Order: sequence, then C-alpha cells, then structure tokens
Amino acid sequence: MHDDELGRLQRGKADHAPDNAGVDVALGHGRAEPAEHVIGIRCLLALERAGPVETAHEIADEDALFCRRIGEHGVALIQQISRAKNGKPVNLLTHCNAGWLAFVDHGSATAPIYAAHDAGIPIHVYVDETRPRNQGARLTAWELGQHGVPHTIIADNTGGHLMQHGKVDLVLTGTDRTAISGDVANKIGTYLKALAAKDNDIPFYVALPSSTFDWNIRDGVADIPIEQRGDEEVSFAQGLCDGQLKRVRLSPETSPAANYAFDVTPARLVTGLITERGICEANEASIRTLFPER
Repeated sequence: MHDDELGRLQRGKADHAPDNAGVDVALGHGRAEPAEHVIGIRCLLALERAGPVETAHEIADEDALFCRRIGEHGVALIQQISRAKNGKPVNLLTHCNAGWLAFVDHGSATAPIYAAHDAGIPIHVYVDETRPRNQGARLTAWELGQHGVPHTIIADNTGGHLMQHGKVDLVLTGTDRTAISGDVANKIGTYLKALAAKDNDIPFYVALPSSTFDWNIRDGVADIPIEQRGDEEVSFAQGLCDGQLKRVRLSPETSPAANYAFDVTPARLVTGLITERGICEANEASIRTLFPER
C-alpha cells in the first residue's frame, strides 16, 4: 500500500467517521511524526519492507496485546468491588459495542469483563441497547453470551433508574476519540450515562488503547467533530421476523429526525482511563505520566 492509497483511505475515513482516532492511526494519521512517538505507527512504516499482509498481522497482534493488557489492569477494579460486596455479583453497565467484534480480540471495555469472568469473579452486565443502531443489543449481548457472561439487555434510558436503586456498581465504556485533557468521545448516550453515574456516586471508567488518544485536542466538546448520520437510522428499525431480516418504519413519514452518532463526556465526569499501560486519571498530567514520550 503506497502513500497515495493511504491518503485516499484517510480522505474517505474523514468523510464518514471523523471521530475515530484509532482509524487515524491505522491509516497513517500523523505519519510525519517520529515513528517512536506514535503507538502502532511502526506497523504502517513496515508496509514498505514487509507488505500489507504481514503489516496487517502485526497491527492485529498489537491490537490484541493492548486489549489483553487493558483487561489485566481493569480487572483489579472489579476485584475490589467484589471484595467490598463479599463476593456478591458485581453489576456493570456498558454502552454500545467495544468488544472483540470492534477490535481483534478481547475488546477494550469488555476486556476487564472477560478477565473477571474467567477469574471466577461473579459478575452481571447491563447492556444498553444503544439506539439507533442497537450495537449493544445486537453485538455486545451476543459477544457476552458467547463467552458465558451473565447479562441483561436494557433500554437506553433505564441506566439512570438502575443507578438510583443501587443496581449498578461500575459503568465501563469504550471511546472512539479521547482528548489529551481526558474528554471522551463515544457513542451517543454515553454522556448521559456519565451524568447519571456522577449523580449516584458510581465510578465511570473508560477503556481504551492509546491509539485512541488525540494528542492535539484539549477541548473535546469544542474540537472533536461529531458525525451526523442519515435520519433513516432513527426513523426505521431492522431486525429478524419469521427468520427474515426486515425493516419497519417507527415514525410518521412527515416527521424529520436528527441522528448525532457520538457525544463527548467531559473529563470531570470520568473516574479514570484504563489503558494498556495502566489506569490513570482523566487529565493531561496523569495521561502523560503513563505516556511520557508524548
């Protein structure tokens, strides 16, 4: 893959998913920077000497390694809660899909969940359906079921009620882009979960590989572009009916719909960030402690 091909892919990505920092790294975003300063960029530089297939394997192996490490660091949080509850199940809540379907293996937000389950820690996961595309109901729930993790799908607006009644011990999400200040861009609805968690004194953690950091953005709310997708995702729903995939209209044909794909959760609402190098607070000083080369 040559520079012109990488450039073409970058331009296409910018048109359709401006929020995903991990894609930027995979497509060579910031290639003018020294390779040692960009996590994973060595994979892209290897293209010239190794070819696309070998490079793809290298990127995939690094992705799986980082996610496994996120699980190893994050499971300590779940263990701590489990001890405080004297071994009763730890109830987690997650939003959208940040599992192995979105990565190569383990996932980011799901990595600590799988690590806890595999370690024999009793857990239960509330899975937000994540409208309008229902990634939680369709993807995360399927993943957890495949792994044998107890879980319950909930409507997106249920989380706050559960938190008020002491049914959630920890909120754990992924992120598509994270500002150096600790502001987090993730699937629409994440911000509301963070607000509810803050109001109910529930820890809100975000799991991410370091490729998700945007080292050039400090004000996530002001500077992270938010994609607006087609209104048909809101106006219609798709699912199985009598063994066939069918699409049905939910709203009046005369009613317009807005479809913001992501929102930004300010750092002040984030308890901590779980990365492949460890857990840090959601602020620049703490982030740079883990990544001093930046």
